[in-house]
Amino acid sequence: MTRLLFAVSVAPFVFAQERQVTINPAATEVHWILSGNVHTVHGTFKLKRGEVRFDPATGAASGELVVDALSGESGNSDRDSRMHKAIIESQKFSDIVFLPDRVVGAVNLAGDSTVQLHGRFHIHGVEKEASLPLQTHIEGKQIKATLHFPIPYVQWQMKNPSNFLLRVSPVVDIDIQAGGTITP
Repeated sequence: MTRLLFAVSVAPFVFAQERQVTINPAATEVHWILSGNVHTVHGTFKLKRGEVRFDPATGAASGELVVDALSGESGNSDRDSRMHKAIIESQKFSDIVFLPDRVVGAVNLAGDSTVQLHGRFHIHGVEKEASLPLQTHIEGKQIKATLHFPIPYVQWQMKNPSNFLLRVSPVVDIDIQAGGTITP
């Protein structure tokens, strides 16, 4: 009688662990650029707080990134006053919020990654779906992230500041350089 013995090697199954990214407002810069026929306006906003949780295995994400609309400035007090009163109405809509729901692409937990951060913007009383291109660099527990994306503010129910002489783009470009920590 012949017996056959099979040896089965089973590697331990490792579950992906949710990661939490905490963005440091002091290490984050939010820049905006509005092109016009006379000149291009550059300005900034300040990040109030930011936290994103994501599952590297599924891409599921949650959290919030909150920008202080009241902090918006371009270096020209008259222009800034008009922006706050008539365009973004920051007294009424003081927060610009992005709520991520998924990460599209693989986040390398060491080194560089390029992914899309998908979610919903809450800005000027309007909610809009968006997918933001995100570049990250992770070293240990430190993360640096760079985002560049357009906001079609006129389509999102904000007033276009153009007038008889001045014509500006109906889209404002946003550049963000963020720093923070990543933990399991």
